[in-house]
Amino acid sequence: MHSFIAKLPRKFKILIMLICDVVLLPMALWSAIALRYGTFEPNVMAYWWIFLSLPFFTVPIFIRVGLYRAVIRYLDEQIIKTVFLGVTLSVLVLIAIVLMTQVQGLPRSSVIIYWVLASSYIAFSRYLARGILRTLERNKRRKTRVAIYGAGRAGLQTALALMSGPEHDPVLFFDDHPELRGATVAGIRVYNPQDAELIMEQYSCYQLLLALPSSTRAKRREIIQRFEGKKIQLMTIPGMGEILAGNVRIDDIREVGIEDLLGRDPVPPFEDLMSNCIQDKVVLVTGAGGSIGSELCRQILKYNPKKIILFERSEYSLYKLEQELRSAHKNREIIPVLGDVLNQQIFEILLKASKVDTIYHAAAYKHVPLVESNIVAGVLNNVFGTLSAAKAAINQNVPTFVLISTDKAVRPTNVMGATKRLAELILQAMSAAKVKTRFCMVRFGNVLGSSGSVVPLFREQIKAGGPVTVTHPEVTRYFMTIPEAAQLVLQAGAMGAGGEVFVLDMGEPIKIQDLAKKMIELSGFEVKDTQQGTGDIAIEYVGLRPGEKLYEELLIGNKVDLTKHPRIRKANEDFIELPILMAVLETIHAHCTEGNADSVVACIREVVKEYSPCDHLNS
Repeated sequence: MHSFIAKLPRKFKILIMLICDVVLLPMALWSAIALRYGTFEPNVMAYWWIFLSLPFFTVPIFIRVGLYRAVIRYLDEQIIKTVFLGVTLSVLVLIAIVLMTQVQGLPRSSVIIYWVLASSYIAFSRYLARGILRTLERNKRRKTRVAIYGAGRAGLQTALALMSGPEHDPVLFFDDHPELRGATVAGIRVYNPQDAELIMEQYSCYQLLLALPSSTRAKRREIIQRFEGKKIQLMTIPGMGEILAGNVRIDDIREVGIEDLLGRDPVPPFEDLMSNCIQDKVVLVTGAGGSIGSELCRQILKYNPKKIILFERSEYSLYKLEQELRSAHKNREIIPVLGDVLNQQIFEILLKASKVDTIYHAAAYKHVPLVESNIVAGVLNNVFGTLSAAKAAINQNVPTFVLISTDKAVRPTNVMGATKRLAELILQAMSAAKVKTRFCMVRFGNVLGSSGSVVPLFREQIKAGGPVTVTHPEVTRYFMTIPEAAQLVLQAGAMGAGGEVFVLDMGEPIKIQDLAKKMIELSGFEVKDTQQGTGDIAIEYVGLRPGEKLYEELLIGNKVDLTKHPRIRKANEDFIELPILMAVLETIHAHCTEGNADSVVACIREVVKEYSPCDHLNS
């Protein structure tokens, strides 16, 4: 039945509604006269022709006011206004006809009653049709029952959108406002969130949708924590900023991200710091296709650069990013460049031709086990790529050069961390040599959802039914959302006179074991207890990977200064003079050319004193 109605041409559906109106309008007038006389058999023979003429002048009015343009399945309160306007105009025409023809026997007060009844009949017919369509659609396929947390405007819009969709059936509302409890919104009752688990069980509903797009992360975190371990899958709609920007619709549902639970409410960016190195300037981002590089590009384009150059050696990553940015920023000059920072000559030609003002150097190999297995490639890319880019910037008098560093550069136990610390030392030494380019470094920990991070890995493992693999029960990491990290990098890059290492406030470190548990519970599952045999998804400990350590740090020493931004600190760390460092770098490069990884590691240990390689490299 639903399939037959759904496949009817729209013109045919409009015709059905028009025929209904042709029947309902005379019925409304007859009902009005019957009510006026208080009888079911009023004598209307003296003016029977009015009943026939009523649809002929009312239907064109309805067409004119747009009553037949409304899509029945998606009707909202706007239809009431349209019906009222159409019927009001119809009544005015009817009064004019009655006065001009001097109709005898028609009670004048019945016209007022007709006004009320016709509005009710026409509006009711629309809502009845909408209800029938939605009921047929609901019965057609078994939708997933979902409860909605938040009975405000966003919750209402979400419920209406889900009702018309093929996947979800909203059956419950929960809201923190006492005055809403017991009320119905879009035909759905609103309940106290404290009773959510019991009521959802009664309705066989195991998905809870957070319709709170404008709430703070603190508020969302509080709500999410209420449902931890309840075997309820938490879902969310996008933030209001994404909706208003047109990137997503309000009915785009996603799983609650771990960032909703671990992420902090970001400090609003300091506009002067954000725009200082960007506005009306030519900005270049190396490694633009990566997680941090691409987010830097998105943030940079919000602050009116003269042009932005996307420098990336992965063709697919560059193509994907360029398409995204061009779609969102049609009037900006966006230049995609395929290239490798190791080619100093080509990079320098690009800087000169484009008159680059600011470089954000995000290009690096960052996956610890991969770099541990490919030492020479990691050193060439992370150390000599930075050296090449820095020399090119000096030669072309680029005013600002910002290095994206990592907490793994602090007392590193792996090659990746050691290369990033060596990259920092290069820029510190160059800055101390009083070059014109202002070098600074920004050091931070893990970003949620970046390529290769544990969050996407855990999500895939949960989707596959487990187990979720954790390296060690005690391993901890700092986490930050990608947008917050990118904003803080841009602000830190605008500070200082040169040579500073800026450290981002990452908040409290998180145990990876706890992260895994929270992600399992947020997905509506229970962590498996191997001893009791209960639960759904197991956590399996696989041991630390080569070069991995239990705890990450952000500072080499204890010397740290505050800055004007509450989440940016300035570290005071020792460095090596440029001539001494360059001599060691020449030796390291020679060993790289020979492919002698052991000698490379030995040389790095000479300059990165805190570097303590993992055992397999010493064997």
